[in-house]
Amino acid sequence: MSQLKEMKQLLFEELELIVRTSSNLIGKISAEHWDYRPAHNMRSLQELVHHLVLVPATDLLILQEKSEAEIRELEASIAADSVDKDKLTAWMTTGLADLKSYMSDLTDEEFLHKKTKPFYLEHGSTQAKWLIEIVTHAQHHRAQLFNYLKVQGYEVNMFDLY
Repeated sequence: MSQLKEMKQLLFEELELIVRTSSNLIGKISAEHWDYRPAHNMRSLQELVHHLVLVPATDLLILQEKSEAEIRELEASIAADSVDKDKLTAWMTTGLADLKSYMSDLTDEEFLHKKTKPFYLEHGSTQAKWLIEIVTHAQHHRAQLFNYLKVQGYEVNMFDLY
């Protein structure tokens, strides 16, 4: 296996861990806590979960230079699954599979040098940089979810993250 493919595989493994552990955290949420909002200027628990589970899918659309309208359409489609934990985690699992398929189909040259530009920036990033960004984006929101649950008194600890 080339070093580049090995690095890509490590990033996929990290995303798989994030998806698995996020799914487990989502599974702990009680119905009465979906509206929890730590501060008026922060997402509710439901809004955070919706955002987290769509990270792989929405970030993939963004790096593929889809329009803001297409991204918003995907984000709106999750509302129908509101608090169905199985459907919510399925969004993240499917998004990860689509992302892996896209990234795996790239040549090494494309992965390292092909730049794509999101609708909200004037400059683009390479596909390799995008993959790193997606890992850190999902990691960030999983940490937020962990903290929301901790504040609500859920029995969560570092073992829930590995």
